[in-house]
Amino acid sequence: MVAKALDFYLPSQLNASHPPEKRGIRRDHVRMMVLNRSSGNIEHDQFFHLPHYLEPGDLVILNNSRTIPAVLHAKWYRNKVQLTTKTEIRLARRREDDIWETLIVESRVKIGDQFIFSPELTATVIGVKKNSPLKLLKFTKKGSDLLNIIYALGEPVRYEYIDHPWSLDYYQTVFASQPGSVEMPSAGRAFSWELLFTLMRKGIQVDFIQLHTGLSYLLDDQWHQSPEENEEEYHISEKTMQRTLETKAAGKKVIAVGTTVVRALESAEKLGHLSGVTNLYIHREFPMKIADGIITGFHEPQASHLDMLSAFIAEHHLLRAYDQAIDAKYLWHEFGDMNLII
Repeated sequence: MVAKALDFYLPSQLNASHPPEKRGIRRDHVRMMVLNRSSGNIEHDQFFHLPHYLEPGDLVILNNSRTIPAVLHAKWYRNKVQLTTKTEIRLARRREDDIWETLIVESRVKIGDQFIFSPELTATVIGVKKNSPLKLLKFTKKGSDLLNIIYALGEPVRYEYIDHPWSLDYYQTVFASQPGSVEMPSAGRAFSWELLFTLMRKGIQVDFIQLHTGLSYLLDDQWHQSPEENEEEYHISEKTMQRTLETKAAGKKVIAVGTTVVRALESAEKLGHLSGVTNLYIHREFPMKIADGIITGFHEPQASHLDMLSAFIAEHHLLRAYDQAIDAKYLWHEFGDMNLII
């Protein structure tokens, strides 16, 4: 199915280029637009007031995947002949402990080519992904040994609206613990430990899943990934799923923090597997079974994430809310403001 996401005009000055902390704002003090699913009613608030909109017994589920610095640089070799001194390679998705789908920012790469990242790490091109610019790289390290070197050598993925190379710390949620996301699961960024404890003191449940995000943009508009082509690895514990089902059975709300959490929960329900790889595409006609609400950022025009939001709320309500957000100068993207749809 082809994504049919909503379109609108987004002024460039609303792209958040600096983390809130660099704007003099605590991470949990960003702005929040609250959108009522049934009526479309809109309220404007700050994120640390989130507990006011939830009730005891509700369940907030967050993605504790930790961002890795997925932009690497290497020397490129073919048949032991050096072709470049510095080639950019972006990790896209982990396939095995030592094999990744990668975006190599060179057009002439062939199977068998080698990339030397450091004296400790080399990788060989072992395949190509069909109908995609992605190449399969097999590394000489695996598992935690490979991740440790990636953390030592890499830089965070950043796009054109972020003109400063912020350190990796700015691309982490406070509760991130499981390394694997190529891009930050940004809906959770606005949470502080203080806010999480406030929720729990009110009797609101907090739990975690993992979904490791992949590379969302392949640096060339001709290579547009459909939602079904965007495969991501997820894991939900039996305890978390049991708590989720008990919450729903009690008539309380399950609030997903981010599109990643929605995708993981609905994949588990639809596929019957608590762990695996999902390419689930959620759109306005998708029969949502688990998530009753979502906490998310503001998404750019035509992003497939907007298709998912239209599964929560009618498109005309969503467009009206986005129009208001633009008029009120809410900020977009991973360092921007938040949207609660409930």
